[in-house]
Amino acid sequence: MLPTTPYGAGVREIKAPTPLDVSGFEGCLVRNPDDPAEWGILYKQHATPERSRFTVAHELGHFVLHRALQSRFECDNRGVTSGQFDGRNIEREANEFASNLLMPLDLLRRLLGDQRKVTLHLLSDIARTFEVSFEALCLRFIEATDQRAILIHWDQGFLKYQRASRNARMTRARVRQSESAQEPFAGTLAADESVVQCFDGVECSAAIWCAEEGAHMKLREFKHSYTDRDRVITLLLLEGAEPRSWDRSWQDENSFDCSDQFASNGHPTTSER
Repeated sequence: MLPTTPYGAGVREIKAPTPLDVSGFEGCLVRNPDDPAEWGILYKQHATPERSRFTVAHELGHFVLHRALQSRFECDNRGVTSGQFDGRNIEREANEFASNLLMPLDLLRRLLGDQRKVTLHLLSDIARTFEVSFEALCLRFIEATDQRAILIHWDQGFLKYQRASRNARMTRARVRQSESAQEPFAGTLAADESVVQCFDGVECSAAIWCAEEGAHMKLREFKHSYTDRDRVITLLLLEGAEPRSWDRSWQDENSFDCSDQFASNGHPTTSER
């Protein structure tokens, strides 16, 4: 049966997105308590246009996927940025909806072209094409690429999260972990404060980053520092390797996210996408 309105049964109108200036606020989807057929989306007033666009798409994801669950969704930076989630994964689902809406994978793969020639220059150009933030595009690249790739976000000099591509996870390529808050490894671009940007990348031994990589394996490290230098993005593109067909543990493995651990220990992070 077709819905009774363009928005679905029981919905007459979605109000135009409205900016809101409240500390700690990122976005909100809310049902009008006086008119249940009306919904509205609010977003952080002083965010960048790219950031606001993603937040509105995220709240639209809540409307499409989750509005039957509750009548109000309030999202902070952590939920919209990294898709940290409750037991129902609704924040991650809303993020996936926004990414699919703003950065379709088939179009992204066409724009990437020969992925062996990917640089941060290319990813930056594509981010402008999609009108999304550089970090949002890099995260989407990790989902789209057929290369072994790892994206790392450093916040205040410490690892905030890392995301690995499917082929990286299949070959068990992962950044070495430490038991305490992790800083960049000595000898890497990420640790070199004299290097602010390296959009073309430099080649180095993969073992510097990933202990399980063979001594002969290489990777290309790229670096992007934000204006205040407190936040740094590292992209690692590793040489190809055969999947470990006998090892299926990667299927259940999510990329390591330090902010999950910090939050659980009472140290929430505040970085923005």
